[in-house]
Amino acid sequence: AVVSTQSTGASGNTFPLTFGSPYKAIYDNSNVKQVDLPSTTGHFGILPQHVPTIAILVPGTVSIHTESGEVEKYFVSSGTATIHADSSVQILAEEICAVADIDENAVRSGLEAAQSKLSSASNEADKAAAQIEVDVYQSMMAA
Repeated sequence: AVVSTQSTGASGNTFPLTFGSPYKAIYDNSNVKQVDLPSTTGHFGILPQHVPTIAILVPGTVSIHTESGEVEKYFVSSGTATIHADSSVQILAEEICAVADIDENAVRSGLEAAQSKLSSASNEADKAAAQIEVDVYQSMMAA
């Protein structure tokens, strides 16, 4: 279900968030209190009136603090986050999965397969691809 409240800018202690992937929209311009996300420069939190920024997402957990005070957690594989001058935030991820939906056994088994690929990779391209898989599975285990 897509949450939408059609906001146009930060108002007090909330700001409008759009969060989605090519396959689904999670939030569509909906007011939230805070978003915490994993980026290439480290994990950081977004609050109303945050300085305009563009960040590249790395595999990890995006935590959304809703207006009602709940915290929703989603695993993202990669993507971008844009914080605009009007405090609106847009997060576009390649893949999104609710943390509660992650199958720990499937992740463990995928991690073992990726580690095996990494140890048997015979060229740099195969090693790089296998390392990305390992990193994603390790991030999923940590979620």
